[in-house]
Amino acid sequence: MPEREAIKLEPRDPVLYFIQRLRDEAHRFVIGSHRTLRKKDIREAGLQEIPGIGPTRKRALLHHFGTLKAIERASLADLGKVPGISADSAKRIFDFFHPRPG
Repeated sequence: MPEREAIKLEPRDPVLYFIQRLRDEAHRFVIGSHRTLRKKDIREAGLQEIPGIGPTRKRALLHHFGTLKAIERASLADLGKVPGISADSAKRIFDFFHPRPG
């Protein structure tokens, strides 16, 4: 608080150690959460750009294949076997990863 004097703790004060442990635990938690979100974003990054593929279909694809690389390598028939993916969606996904020249 601006109108109050700062609290000074001695270097070996148990309260200071407790406050430092609280701070360290808060940082550990936030960093872990951030890494989890970043990892998820990286996994789904390529799927974000496919028109008509929303969160439910992305989840189904990742659950079925495991990785974005496996989805990219999947054949049209394999994509069509994923629950919730129609033939039209499978073709759109396949065409996204395998563009035709010209």
